[in-house]
Amino acid sequence: MQYRHMGKWGLKLSELSFGSWITFGRNLDIQAVRMCMRTAFDHGVNFFDNAEAYGRGVSEMLMGEALREFPRDQVAISTKIFWGGDGVNDTGLNAKHLIEGTKRSLRRLGLEYVDLLFCHRPDPETPIEETVRAMDVLLRQGLAIYWGTSEWSAEEIETAHRWCREMNVAPPCVEQPEYNLFVRDRVEKEYVPLYEKYGMGATIWSPLAGGILTGKYNNGIPPGSRLEHQEWLRQTLTPERIQVVKELMQTAGELGCSVGQLALAWCLKNPRVSTVIMGAAQLAQLEENLQAVEVKKQLTDEVMKRIRQILDRREG
Repeated sequence: MQYRHMGKWGLKLSELSFGSWITFGRNLDIQAVRMCMRTAFDHGVNFFDNAEAYGRGVSEMLMGEALREFPRDQVAISTKIFWGGDGVNDTGLNAKHLIEGTKRSLRRLGLEYVDLLFCHRPDPETPIEETVRAMDVLLRQGLAIYWGTSEWSAEEIETAHRWCREMNVAPPCVEQPEYNLFVRDRVEKEYVPLYEKYGMGATIWSPLAGGILTGKYNNGIPPGSRLEHQEWLRQTLTPERIQVVKELMQTAGELGCSVGQLALAWCLKNPRVSTVIMGAAQLAQLEENLQAVEVKKQLTDEVMKRIRQILDRREG
């Protein structure tokens, strides 16, 4: 396992990390969570990602229980604030919710602070300057070390930086966008000025496109699978994408790896990516995905060119 700086910042994150989205509390009970997190840690993973919205807080409680077995200074923990409940001020990035939601998350996680605190989505109902000030308060109180954004546009992030300069407060250090073989423009094009101007890092999610890039949906949606329960993910399963996966499987076969490992390794080849957040519904999936660090070494310029040709041909 290699470790990468989070953009220009000093924090080092394992190139592969482990997130709890969807699986904690649904596919994984506390024993399975402990086993998966321990396996990831033993393979060098030091970053674990969560959010207040995951399982309506259950995900944070499960991770917090498992974290009791880990030395706090050896792991980096993140959570994200936006969808916190049904109260009138429990959604969005207003200062009240950011401060109270973060404290609730910390109680569930059993932590005094998180290393990374994300604004889970942009909030059109709250001025960015209010959000920026609240995040700085949380950092000054020692409840988080770094803060970042998730799925914000480059323009919104630029506005946040402008307010940070004007108010002389800590700026966002990292963005958490979706990035995979099917979703590339934001990371590869839109955010380029942010990397260069502010040195922002990127902790990317959905590297397997909701599981589509594992090939398990090539012949339909299996009962009990993620796409069966997630309508928005089902809408991303198109004939064109299935054909891309089938062609990528041939390349993966020649390399002696799975198409999922190939997709993860492809994300790792991007030097702008600080860490690739994996998910897993069972231990065997996690163990397979962890081998992507070895597959990365096989992705020569020629292999990367072949992958790009497959994508361009099917998308063109």
